[in-house]
Amino acid sequence: MRLNFKSTTAIALALMAAPAFAGIEEAKEFLDAEIGDLSVLDRSAQEAEMQFFIDAAKPFAGMDIRVVSETIATHEYESKVLAPAFTAITGIKITHDLIGEGDVVEKLQTQMQTGENIYDAYVNDSDLIGTHWRYQQVRNLTDWMAGEGADVTLATLDVEDFIGTSFTTGPDGKLYQLPTQQFANLYWFRLDWFTDPVLMEEFKAKYGYDLGVPVNWSAYEDIAEFFTGRELDGQTVYGNMDYGKKDPSLGWRFTDAWMSMAGMGSKGEPNGLPVDEWGIRVNEGSQPTGSCVARGGATNSPAAVYAIEKYTSWLNKYSPPAAAGMTFGEAGPVPAQGAIAQQMFWYTAFTASMVGEGAEAVLNEDGTPKWRMAPSPHGAYWEEGMKIGYQDAGSWTLMKSTPVDRAKAAWLYAQFVVSKTVDLKKSHTGLTFIRESTINDASFTERADKLGGLVEFYRSPARVQWSPTGTNVPDYPKLAQLWWQNIGDASSGAKTAQQALDSLCAEQEKVLARLERAGIQGDLGPKLNDEMDASFWLDQPGSPKAKLANENPAPLTVSYEELLASWK
Repeated sequence: MRLNFKSTTAIALALMAAPAFAGIEEAKEFLDAEIGDLSVLDRSAQEAEMQFFIDAAKPFAGMDIRVVSETIATHEYESKVLAPAFTAITGIKITHDLIGEGDVVEKLQTQMQTGENIYDAYVNDSDLIGTHWRYQQVRNLTDWMAGEGADVTLATLDVEDFIGTSFTTGPDGKLYQLPTQQFANLYWFRLDWFTDPVLMEEFKAKYGYDLGVPVNWSAYEDIAEFFTGRELDGQTVYGNMDYGKKDPSLGWRFTDAWMSMAGMGSKGEPNGLPVDEWGIRVNEGSQPTGSCVARGGATNSPAAVYAIEKYTSWLNKYSPPAAAGMTFGEAGPVPAQGAIAQQMFWYTAFTASMVGEGAEAVLNEDGTPKWRMAPSPHGAYWEEGMKIGYQDAGSWTLMKSTPVDRAKAAWLYAQFVVSKTVDLKKSHTGLTFIRESTINDASFTERADKLGGLVEFYRSPARVQWSPTGTNVPDYPKLAQLWWQNIGDASSGAKTAQQALDSLCAEQEKVLARLERAGIQGDLGPKLNDEMDASFWLDQPGSPKAKLANENPAPLTVSYEELLASWK
């Protein structure tokens, strides 16, 4: 059978007549039509990888395998193009479902609780590494690749080439998940406006310092005030963009390192120890010991209150009125419409929507962007050596409750979509880098000037300072849902920031206490500290930190050129 891989519709129709056993001719057509020159491997090496998948898949040909991921551009490409291609080449029928991230976590949690095999593999954020390491309900891939899954593991997988495996490795040194997409949370701004001589002069006259990339929140606030309400390029401009709907995505808005950016946690990379960006404290045995200040945590500390108050203030004063009712997915594309001057908390997953059709308002005539990305500024409580930002690492995860043959078939598909044959083309489509070889490919050197700093960021050593949730969080599904429910009360004005965070930390500790009583995580599970007067912990060095006398230090900015130089 000959396939036309230039059309996803044609692929789907062709697959209806696909034979039980496909082969190298289908693989060659896929390489010709879909991959072309966009691979870090030469053609013979590409064909060798395809031959491995063909041979390894023979025992599983005809099986119906179901996998799931959240809906972002990278996974849409996997689902609509790579899954049909893999099916045609191997005869394993892949259904790659796309659902909301909250729904992915819910499905995975149900499979953990019931043992029912809902999906054969999950693209699950590495934020769950603390959960997977403690519960031991997922196959650790280190042992899997050397043992039960050795016969279906690609010899040229090259785990060392992946840039995010430190995020998916437990304290036991075992790899629990394999990244298939990564994106960072950075600062986004309109370089054309920031370098406009008239605006620069006006800003300097009003605030007494240069308009530039803000280093701290004080400068960000001034810039937000300066731009909000201006008429530029025929639109009313806003100095901030965010979202505030009481929805699961509001929780990620804060657990994705907002608190560490404010300076709430402890020093340490990739995550603060002993107190992380969730405000959870652990002891030397990695056992969670508290979330509230009274137990040595920081979730309701002065720095956390400061973080929430700044968020709500900027959302209400400097953002489009509709932002307060938006979710993550709804808010993400808004800057591409041309009325946003800067955004503190911007996921690079939206880069693809900023460079193509529909983004003309933020592109020059030659296709280069009017915007740039940079490190997010930090809050008043932040200190050198602390985590500075978040990086998402959506990663292939195999549950132990999945039968071995189904896990093997799913693992073949997982490797196909991250293989060196495929990854460069996938990365040009979704712009969510996972491999060193891809980032450093000449094709991205050529494209860098159209991606607003994304390539420079991922080629710099700075990228390691952005990291996902770490191992302090013992049960991500149970704890994550508490965040959006409580922060939503602060976002809507139903509670003050302090009230919402007092409620949040108390509810987190209820979950920790239940886990401690159940003992299901053994010596790695929570062991709560006794409550003490908050002053005891606030007087200790590090996190939790006492309230600062001045939460608005002198504003500081740098030029974008200085910033790029620092990345080198």
